[in-house]
Amino acid sequence: MSVTRTVADLKSALGSLVPPVLLDVRWALGDSAGHQHYLDAHIPGAVFVDLDTELAEHGGPESGRHPLPSIENLQAAARRWGVTSGVPVVVYDNTGNLAAARAWWLLKWAGVSDVALLDGGLKAWTAAGFGTSAGEETAAATGDIELSAGHLPTLTADEAAALPDSGTLLDARAPERYSGETEPIDPKAGHIPGAISAPTAQNLDADGTFLPASALKERFGAVDTVGVYCGSGVTAAHQVAALAIAGIDAALFPGSWSQWSNDPSRPVATGTSPR
Repeated sequence: MSVTRTVADLKSALGSLVPPVLLDVRWALGDSAGHQHYLDAHIPGAVFVDLDTELAEHGGPESGRHPLPSIENLQAAARRWGVTSGVPVVVYDNTGNLAAARAWWLLKWAGVSDVALLDGGLKAWTAAGFGTSAGEETAAATGDIELSAGHLPTLTADEAAALPDSGTLLDARAPERYSGETEPIDPKAGHIPGAISAPTAQNLDADGTFLPASALKERFGAVDTVGVYCGSGVTAAHQVAALAIAGIDAALFPGSWSQWSNDPSRPVATGTSPR
């Protein structure tokens, strides 16, 4: 299955006999008004998904800021969204899919094979001249999806620590957070020793669409046995999607830096070099 779908493809599919389930995942670090943005304007038929409450569990600092939800809670939420066996799912946001990728990854991890990111998100939809709707929408019918965990690989903190010795660990945060120059939210600044800086924003073109597969292959090079982390496991999912477009499988460290930096026993590297 393709990682992305174009807005033209989605427009056509929404008019078909079996339209895809469409999920709006409007979220950004430091912006708590995602639901209001959805209410103001969204793609017609889209159901709002709350990243903080539906795509993550609440836990202590030792679990990171966005621990994976239980499979039971994720299945209940997916059914509320209308996710149904055999029906495609398309997810989007208005920030280059940096948030929507969390829903894409979670649903793939939980066994939904036909789920794709809307390339360019809402910005691409409106740029194509397609209209939006306002207000709340709910699924036409409750879904019947049966989910199970573990269909995509994950890393524990110990596995992330060991990976640079045998493979490649990518840090998807901004360069200044990787180097330790700044840390706006987590208790320590820096990166996991051995990790390589690969900022998620560099997966995207200026218009917010993913770079072509050839450019992403060139970006990541001949990596093998790849793991990815970010601040809390959200934008790292975008990196996993970009790697998938390039034909590279990657494991996600869900706890990411927010979990690592809350553990006083974990070493921290600073500067622009991996170690």
